[in-house]
Amino acid sequence: MSRPTGRVLTLLELLQSGGTRTVAELADRLGVEGRTVRRYVDQLIDLDVPVESVRGRYGGYRIGPGYRLPPLMFSDDEALSVLLGLIAGRRAGLTTDPTASETAAAKIRRVLPRPVARRLDALLDGLAFTDGTGATAVPDASTLLTLADAVRHHRPVSFRYTDRDGRRGERTLHPYGVVSHAGRWYVTGADAPSGEDRTFRLDRIADARTLPGTFDAPPDLDPAQRVITGFATAAYRHEVVLRVHATVEQIRARLPASVACVAEEEPVPGGDPAAERRLRVTLRAERLDWLPPVLAALDRPFAIEHPAELRDLVGAFADRLAASARRT
Repeated sequence: MSRPTGRVLTLLELLQSGGTRTVAELADRLGVEGRTVRRYVDQLIDLDVPVESVRGRYGGYRIGPGYRLPPLMFSDDEALSVLLGLIAGRRAGLTTDPTASETAAAKIRRVLPRPVARRLDALLDGLAFTDGTGATAVPDASTLLTLADAVRHHRPVSFRYTDRDGRRGERTLHPYGVVSHAGRWYVTGADAPSGEDRTFRLDRIADARTLPGTFDAPPDLDPAQRVITGFATAAYRHEVVLRVHATVEQIRARLPASVACVAEEEPVPGGDPAAERRLRVTLRAERLDWLPPVLAALDRPFAIEHPAELRDLVGAFADRLAASARRT
């Protein structure tokens, strides 16, 4: 840690010890001139530390009443972890306010020693990501904190919800967990009136509030798995059933758990027990045109049980591939 940064932290500690400190006293304790003390005070104010100036014969500086902030002293590895975490969180939608993560990163960088700050700046300037983040849906911070507290203390919640068709209504939920997935936040739990499983997007929730009473959550609950399974079994326009000669790992490489359910079929009675079993793959989709390229990339024998429309699309896709291969 550089000496100026160390002195700023020492100044903060002196002010946090209570009372008003004169400029002369602070300069003596820090081993600097009075104007340097004032510069250090300005740095603390830039970091939103409420340093107050007291005028008069016994004036000086003091911290605003009721305020305490432990000094943050990061090693190189710690500073790198914090800043990369802020960047990754902003890209993945793991923030309630993108501006807040930017200002937090700026505050941390301002108090870093210059050599460390320069090294981190070099890394961040040259850092690139290979994948796009797509659209993210930022939740309201108050909503997120209210739901998280209800999950922790097993409290029912009530909120207004707007569904994907724009319909609005009041919901009461026994929340089991808050999950971040693919740039969006979700809360999963049981609908209080019916007891049925429900999952809601946080960015569509308004006026969330906890209600009196408590509930018992199911044992061995995995909220993230509930959300992913819910995506694969949600009601869409088309239901697709495939039978594929492949391993679960090969199928999951193209059709993740959030898209498709995979189950092993029972062996044929009297058949060869050593024969390769087929896996039954079921999924739901609003459109089918994206599936033929996925099935081709899977590169495993498959049969389409239904819908017939998908058979036609796969046949047309195969014809286009064959025509392209014959071109010279």
